[in-house]
Amino acid sequence: MPLEPLVCADTATRVSSVLNRDVKQFGKKHMFDGSEETCWNSDQGTCQWVTLDFPRTVKVSQLHVQFQGGFSSRLCTLEGCRAGEEPVKISELYPEDTNAMQISFATLRAGFQVEEMELDKLKITFENSTDFFGRIVVYHLGVLGERL
Repeated sequence: MPLEPLVCADTATRVSSVLNRDVKQFGKKHMFDGSEETCWNSDQGTCQWVTLDFPRTVKVSQLHVQFQGGFSSRLCTLEGCRAGEEPVKISELYPEDTNAMQISFATLRAGFQVEEMELDKLKITFENSTDFFGRIVVYHLGVLGERL
């Protein structure tokens, strides 16, 4: 079964913060718009996060993330759950501090690996920012897998 993008117009997304509360310029929607010119820029503070509530159950197989170098996360924690359940830890990812697109695979080496899991909600916590103030800048966030 080919992988497909799981984030769609019906996916409810939330973020921990937006720089200066300027959602027009730095809001969460910019992670999913496909533009290289726009991004989500968090405000300062430790442990920034993104939650995705999918409209139906999905099986996540890949995570794509593109940070702005200098504003990335040294550690990303993925948690997920089915509807009505408490979130459980799925994986820890160790992305590089780079502008390049980083892709995790369920079968890839340790370090940037996603544990395949069926879920309705996914939370990505960006811990240990490379920015002194704890800001995170994400140009692209993609979640690929299957809709069940």
